[in-house]
Amino acid sequence: MSSTYDAYRSALSEESYPLAYLDRSALEANIRTTRRRASGRPVRVASKSIRCRAVLREVLDRDGFRGVMCYTGHEAAHLAADGFDDLLVAYPVVDADELAAVCSAIEAGTRIVLLVDSDAHVERISEVAAERGVSVPICLDLDVSTDHLGVYFGVRRSGIRSASAALELARTIADAPAVTLSGLMGYEGQLAGLPDDDPSNSFVTNAVVRRLKRRSEPIVHERRQETVAALEREGFALDFVNGGGTGCLESTRRDTSVTELTAGSAFFAPGLFDHYRGFTIAPAAGYAIEVVRRPEPGVYTCRGGGYVASGPPGVDKIPTPHLPRGVSLFDAEGAGEVQTPVSYDGPHRLELGDPVFCRHAKAGELCTHFEHLHVIDDGELVDRHPTYRGDGAWFL
Repeated sequence: MSSTYDAYRSALSEESYPLAYLDRSALEANIRTTRRRASGRPVRVASKSIRCRAVLREVLDRDGFRGVMCYTGHEAAHLAADGFDDLLVAYPVVDADELAAVCSAIEAGTRIVLLVDSDAHVERISEVAAERGVSVPICLDLDVSTDHLGVYFGVRRSGIRSASAALELARTIADAPAVTLSGLMGYEGQLAGLPDDDPSNSFVTNAVVRRLKRRSEPIVHERRQETVAALEREGFALDFVNGGGTGCLESTRRDTSVTELTAGSAFFAPGLFDHYRGFTIAPAAGYAIEVVRRPEPGVYTCRGGGYVASGPPGVDKIPTPHLPRGVSLFDAEGAGEVQTPVSYDGPHRLELGDPVFCRHAKAGELCTHFEHLHVIDDGELVDRHPTYRGDGAWFL
């Protein structure tokens, strides 16, 4: 019986390296896992963790998934031009040309919702929308970071930190022309994005993080629920309340105010998501680099490979050698810009030109480096999906 490494190597034997790959069977398993974890709550797909139209469509075609969470207005317009609908841009758009592109897509019939957390955001959107003669739906960004004895726990996103602040901004929206309040988002990044056993942390630090996550959860739910209730009491009807991320679907679904969850990394399963205790997802995407040197026994030097993830520097942001099993990086060199030496002393005989498969620490950033995802299914190369980069589109 051949190994996964043999199957991948055989499927890609006629391809040139480096390349990005997608294991369709693993993707399908992760789709099923995500739907099960959501327990009946609809899941919006976070495009920044995918950055490939074909994969977005493959997920959205399944029961339980609805809408896309985009990361720029230009990206939303790009997806709208390809027939995608129900697009929530989860980061503020302030550039006039970008707002105009969104308005054009809305005018053409696509539902695109823009995120705000200040009067200035509302004013900019309102001005461009009024000039274009369209009405733009708006989502309030509620900050749900928490404080624990002076320790700030969460992401620094929005200035809207209370129900009263959300109400004030909702009134601003109600008074502004060409915009309407549509939804509320409260992203608990401290629960979704912090692993339980981060390899860059000490045992003690990870224990503290897990404790803070447990303390933060009820505060997050209470703040979101109070904000939704306050808006409803004042007559603001919300089309949706969004929350969560791959790392906290079970937690967010317990918040009765949330009408939809969000997941993105759940589908590719990058390296960072190996370190959560509450769920397991299958490695579905990564990249392959080729062996070009054998400087000594057990050492294989590959070309390229230094695709390091964004965020605070640490061992958790470097790529993870994946296949063949047992392959590892050297601490003194890591993954390099031009070459990556790896250590391997396993059953596979690696020759010059053979691939070594790695996983990126984050999901969507993989696709910023490659124009295609090479799709492998049952040991065969069955498709090549263009990424956003392959589309000729470069958003961030």
